[in-house]
Amino acid sequence: MSAALKDATAIVGIGQTPFAKNLVESERALACRAIIAALDDAGIAPAEVDGFASYTMEETDEVEVAKSIGAGDVTFFSKVGYGGGGSCATVAHLAAAVATGQATVGVAWRSRKRGSGKRPWTNTAVQLPTPGQWTRPFGLLRPADEIGMLARRYMHEFGATRDHLFNVALACRNRANQNPAAMMYERPLTREMYMTSRWISEPLCLFDNCLETDGALACVVVSAERARDCRRKPVYVHSAAQGLPAQHHGMVNYWNDDPLTGPSWATARHLWKNSDLTPEDVDVAQIYDAFTPLIPLSLEGYGFCGRGEGAAFTEGGALEIGGRLPINTGGGGLSEAYVHGFNLINEGVKQLRGDSTAQVPDAATCLVTAGEGVPTSALLLRS
Repeated sequence: MSAALKDATAIVGIGQTPFAKNLVESERALACRAIIAALDDAGIAPAEVDGFASYTMEETDEVEVAKSIGAGDVTFFSKVGYGGGGSCATVAHLAAAVATGQATVGVAWRSRKRGSGKRPWTNTAVQLPTPGQWTRPFGLLRPADEIGMLARRYMHEFGATRDHLFNVALACRNRANQNPAAMMYERPLTREMYMTSRWISEPLCLFDNCLETDGALACVVVSAERARDCRRKPVYVHSAAQGLPAQHHGMVNYWNDDPLTGPSWATARHLWKNSDLTPEDVDVAQIYDAFTPLIPLSLEGYGFCGRGEGAAFTEGGALEIGGRLPINTGGGGLSEAYVHGFNLINEGVKQLRGDSTAQVPDAATCLVTAGEGVPTSALLLRS
């Protein structure tokens, strides 16, 4: 997103369904419930919706959604690839469309029955696209295996330990314990539980991995001018970016000059270039946490600390409320719900409205990131 689009649009409504391991309704029904809730939150009628953005992995398409909610003529629709890497980009696409007059009311959403449905990597017919030929025959079958290898290299190069990964898991769980909507509400995590849990893909244990969740979320984007007349306090899209670094190879980054400087680095350069803010100005962050090692890698990529300093950054309660950079204040993918990162967008909006269940006092700026390790995206939101 160019500097010309700075603060030109705002998120004015958010909605979500309950989160659970097994919800009865279809993904389309869940999507429509989340969208209708977001529109009601904004005080906008479904018939006014004329723009849609979603993930390529979304199995509920805009044609069915538009019919089901009662949208009018739709003049903009887009889909963003790379799974969780596309979360923030859906909002960025809508912001660009609204700011340039291609749409007036845009809706982004994600609906997923991951808790009760199949895992994407279990489809053996698509196991060997070209990048997979360099990983899957050697045992890197799941995202956890690929990130586990990056984590091992990070530990080797910079002295990161499992205690640093525990700091991440604990911060997310502590926030989920405050959030009645979170799957891990009232389920505390201790260091002993973490250290004695089973391996998923060493060095990643059970609590280093995100949840598997059924649920849906949505948000509504309009112009900054219209936002002033909506039902809720607007949250402005100050800056947005997507990033795919040179010679990128999904998750494992084999051919980058440095495999540990992933897509967040490319995204961050563009994000800050078109912003009036710097990392020091960010009050709270919602950082994509499909796996705990993505947090220190992202802290470095987005400029909160230097190269190799992400693990140490987590020490001393830095990620907790009152710490240096509170993160994932709804619980994140690790402890609230895993819906490919869309809950991080909604939580960012809650923080800047002042109605989060784990509110950061006087929060006025929030960074939201999408999946690190794959072509990614990010948003800088401000109140």
